[in-house]
Amino acid sequence: MHISILTMAFSLPGCGSLKEKRQRMGGLHEKFGRNPAVAVCESGEHNRHDASEWSFVVVGASRREVESLCSQIEDKIQHSVQGRIINITCERI
Repeated sequence: MHISILTMAFSLPGCGSLKEKRQRMGGLHEKFGRNPAVAVCESGEHNRHDASEWSFVVVGASRREVESLCSQIEDKIQHSVQGRIINITCERI
């Protein structure tokens, strides 16, 4: 069993409310939470309008499978989130 925690921090310039923040983040729970190998949560910057941090716990039978899932998550987020990614970390457990 292989596990990685992918954490992504976002800047949301001009975002004026928590409602707008949810809209700009594009429903990350719905997009990635359906996959049984991925758990997703907003892990930081809960009360800030102009920033957000999300963590994805990815589990797989092989390291290659986990790395592939992490790459897919990064790619999809870069094309769907209306914000700027300011930091990405991936921790293997």
